[in-house]
Amino acid sequence: MLIETPTDRSGTPETPTSSARRRHDDAPETAELFIRLAALEDGPERDAVRDELVTAWLPMAHRIAGRFRDRGESVEDLRQVAALGLVKAIDRFDPDRGAFESYAVPTITGEIKRHFRDRMWALRVPRRVQELRNKVRVARRELTQSPGSPEPSVADIAAHTGLTEEEVSAGMEALESFSTLSLDAELSAGDDGYSLADTLGASDSSYDVVVDRESAKEGLRRLPERERAILYMRFFEDMTQSRIADQLGISQMHVSRLISRSCARVRDEVLGQRANRRTTGGHTTA
Repeated sequence: MLIETPTDRSGTPETPTSSARRRHDDAPETAELFIRLAALEDGPERDAVRDELVTAWLPMAHRIAGRFRDRGESVEDLRQVAALGLVKAIDRFDPDRGAFESYAVPTITGEIKRHFRDRMWALRVPRRVQELRNKVRVARRELTQSPGSPEPSVADIAAHTGLTEEEVSAGMEALESFSTLSLDAELSAGDDGYSLADTLGASDSSYDVVVDRESAKEGLRRLPERERAILYMRFFEDMTQSRIADQLGISQMHVSRLISRSCARVRDEVLGQRANRRTTGGHTTA
């Protein structure tokens, strides 16, 4: 069986060094189209050539997008991002600078990585922390490639990456920060199950009561003895105004006026003190 040796246009047999090998089947021969695109002005004809180039190279963009599957984003969305990167590469490519594939691959890959960096994080994380996260993730994978390898420690990852242990810790924390849980996410199944929202604390109104009570102490001390006694009987012993009046030998109306006047006096003193603290920047004056 004879195998025919390929020849070039001049009839000279081709060798691996004299023929332009394509690295992938999805890298079409479009050099002439790029030369034509570069020579055209904006208009329908240029748009048609541009669309033809996009169609020809779209399979390569989809292949690059496939490298990023299983990272929390749908393949269809990744392909859309890759297609956007392809269009940018076609618009910016200079055919005099070399092969399009060498320019397009990093452009499309960078567009996808930028998508993950800017759009996929549930919480905005500084770029430096994102880079630390990626270094830690790669290091953990490399250190656990061998079967039975233990989970690497912070010191192991620091030695492997050249990072400090503080930087490794920040990267490890970021590994858990890519996505968030819904407050309705169940943390326990069954009849006694509870959600994440059930574990959150709530404001305790008792703190406000403590603050108000401490604020009123000084004003209460400055009240006349009889008025302090009336307030004590009314609010601490839960006595009615009529009963207080009988015990002190005064009218119920007079008890009501004394309670109102005492409360207003204490309240005005407390509000005046708070206003004074705001005016003096939180410092009391002698």
